[in-house]
Amino acid sequence: MFSLQTIFGKGDKFYGLLEASAESACWSARALIELLNSPATTQSLEKFKQARRREKALFAQISEELVNTFVTVLDREDIEALNNALYKIPKVVEKFAERYALALSRMGDVDFTSRALMLEQACQVLQQMVGELRKGMDLDRVKKLNDQLQAIEAEADNQILDLYRDVYANETDPIRYLVKMNLFEILEKAIDRCRDAGNVVYHIVLKNS
Repeated sequence: MFSLQTIFGKGDKFYGLLEASAESACWSARALIELLNSPATTQSLEKFKQARRREKALFAQISEELVNTFVTVLDREDIEALNNALYKIPKVVEKFAERYALALSRMGDVDFTSRALMLEQACQVLQQMVGELRKGMDLDRVKKLNDQLQAIEAEADNQILDLYRDVYANETDPIRYLVKMNLFEILEKAIDRCRDAGNVVYHIVLKNS
């Protein structure tokens, strides 16, 4: 005798789609590190465009599957919330890359690499958290990962305060000042987006534990 899940589909495809979305966020962070460490003459935004196209396609597919799937392994509103949160990460990273490419000639020796590495670390922790949904939602494991993510975000906040102090005290070019502040804030926002997505995962696990 067939169960309803057999007839209508278990909905476990959402695990794979959400994992692919988290992987796309990691891909965009790695592309950013590569961009920041490449000579100006070889820099390209193509990888960011690819990551965004992939993320948009995944976002649309998840939204469509929510409409067409009768039974889902997670509550629909939780899948939708995590889908929305993951979608925003490559979007913010691409925004940084575009602004950085436009402003490169005015940036001089400003180094964003340490911040980009923190973003990559946040994306990697988030990817592990999303992977835990499929594995049975171990609350202790997810809490530890979420604590790591919160610690990364807190350290990013501390670093940007130091950067603000340096800019306030030493930057004399008003245009360069505005550009630096804008780029630092976009990177901080990208890390915040990882934290937000991690909070969604943690909420899902709490609800289902």
